[in-house]
Amino acid sequence: MATFGTLSDRLTETFKNLRTKGKLSASDVDGTVREIRRALLDADVSLDVVKQFTATVRERALSDEVNQALNPAQQVVQIVNEELIGILGGQQRRLEFAKNPPTVIMLAGLQGAGKTTLAGKLAKWLKKDGHTPMLVAADLQRPNAVTQLQVVGEQAGVPVFAPEPGNGVGDPVRVAKDAVKQAERQQYDIVVIDTAGRLGIDAELMKQASDIRKATNPDEVLFVIDAMIGQDAVNTAKAFQEGVDFTGVVLTKLDGDARGGAALSIASVTGRPIIFASTGETLDDFEPFHPDRMASRILDLGDVLTLIEQAQQAFDEEEARKVAEKFATDSFTLDDFLKQMQQLRNMGSIKKMIGMLPGAGAMRQQLDQFDEKEVVRTEAIIQSMTPAERHNPKLLNGSRRLRIARGSGMTVTDVNQLVQRFEQASKMMKTVAKGGVPNVPGMGPIPGAGYGGRKQQQKKGKSSRSGNPAKRAAENAALAAGVKPGGGSSAGGSGFGLGSSAADAQKGGQKPPKGEELAAVQRLFGRG
Repeated sequence: MATFGTLSDRLTETFKNLRTKGKLSASDVDGTVREIRRALLDADVSLDVVKQFTATVRERALSDEVNQALNPAQQVVQIVNEELIGILGGQQRRLEFAKNPPTVIMLAGLQGAGKTTLAGKLAKWLKKDGHTPMLVAADLQRPNAVTQLQVVGEQAGVPVFAPEPGNGVGDPVRVAKDAVKQAERQQYDIVVIDTAGRLGIDAELMKQASDIRKATNPDEVLFVIDAMIGQDAVNTAKAFQEGVDFTGVVLTKLDGDARGGAALSIASVTGRPIIFASTGETLDDFEPFHPDRMASRILDLGDVLTLIEQAQQAFDEEEARKVAEKFATDSFTLDDFLKQMQQLRNMGSIKKMIGMLPGAGAMRQQLDQFDEKEVVRTEAIIQSMTPAERHNPKLLNGSRRLRIARGSGMTVTDVNQLVQRFEQASKMMKTVAKGGVPNVPGMGPIPGAGYGGRKQQQKKGKSSRSGNPAKRAAENAALAAGVKPGGGSSAGGSGFGLGSSAADAQKGGQKPPKGEELAAVQRLFGRG
């Protein structure tokens, strides 16, 4: 997440120095806490929050739980992670819905925080969850605010209640009251009220927001704040808490390049939880806020759970099962590859997805240089192929590749690279589908994977060591035939009751497997 990039880099570098130490002294802990304090202050975290945070971390880092740990450095990282979760609000808090619909959600905040766009994002998210939301244009001061909400509502596929034209005309309190009545009549179960903001805190803004709250009695009042606002975030939050009082916080512009200290200050200072986070410009760049996952992202520990949830929403489970079967049977085609890429695009930004993986901070420079349009170019190349070429890439001779390059606006080199990457990916996924570990291009087999080289070593270890060449050749031939040089058979597979000879059975051993028994074992391991 770009907003916490600098903070994440600083903290990761601090913990990297700790991992070289087998035991932590008081000076090591003090040095680490000092670096954490500097990193948090540089990220515009409130001074009071920083003092409390670092004092708690230092106290816990010098306690017995770290001194007696097998890996003190990892224990300190765990402590920092737990304390970060604490100042981010602890546990996730969900929206609370009214027992008798409609649920009224009021948005409040300064002008420019992104309330109007957020109203559309929230409405679309609620609609996906099976609700029937309605947006209310109660921001009648800002020029074209009503028109903007109508456009956003149309994009989200949600109706907008806008009886007044805005631009300084109309009574926002009356509009909000009428909207709730309209929702009751037309059976909308959620009403999202977009209120006016100001460039700064003033009495008129607070009075209008307070009047709307009294008139509609909302179930949730969400304070929308720009994560890039810096140190002033705490003062703004306190002013809204005193003037309007809110039940939760929504952070916007978390995809920006600011330092993001607001997120680490507001929940701790106001005592109100962060419920949602806006992570981009499109209406789909919106997600519930999980303090534990955000702390993991900041410490570069990844956010795999959010990545899985996004994948479950974008990918069709039945389609994924069919693709897995195609991998296993070596029938995966470029058409299937195209469908997978299109589903991947539905998940959103590839940069953000890779950024959720553990250790992604080390690849930040490469991620910044990654061109999202590369996926579009790849789609153009595949779509320029005929159905037969997509099904069988071996048909792609020189003239066909030239035609595809011209049709997609790319070069023959680009087409060649795509085909090569597709073939490598197919081989790797086929190996994975069959339970093996693939050879990663340029890396070779993964050490300790339990295949390939290990089997060769075992076979080499079982060869005869006799100094007599004739005897050595005879013993090696016996081993290759599965018979021990001294008589009897090898016990290959006997751990599953297979591979014993009839002679072993007469001595009280297990009987040779019957055809149906062998078939049953093969089915058990997915080979029947």
